[in-house]
Amino acid sequence: MFTVRWTRAALDRLAEIWLRVPSGQRHALTTATHVLDGRLAGDPQNEGESRPGGRRVLLVPPLGVAFKVDLQAHKVIVLQAWYIRPPRPRP
Repeated sequence: MFTVRWTRAALDRLAEIWLRVPSGQRHALTTATHVLDGRLAGDPQNEGESRPGGRRVLLVPPLGVAFKVDLQAHKVIVLQAWYIRPPRPRP
């Protein structure tokens, strides 16, 4: 198991997203956060997609995160978080 740590910037962004999303989306946001933490704690180097600089990106709508894995310390650092807007219903 890996320890998952969120940077202050990522936590601040998550709080900002929480305050801005419609109240009906907050449950989905909370669920996505828990799913992300669980997946990153389990096998982070095989989650998401790789990016330059040793970063990885993982999407669990309505939330996306960028993270780095420190294999020696058994730690995952969540660097960024962003909101994935749900698709608009078609008319």
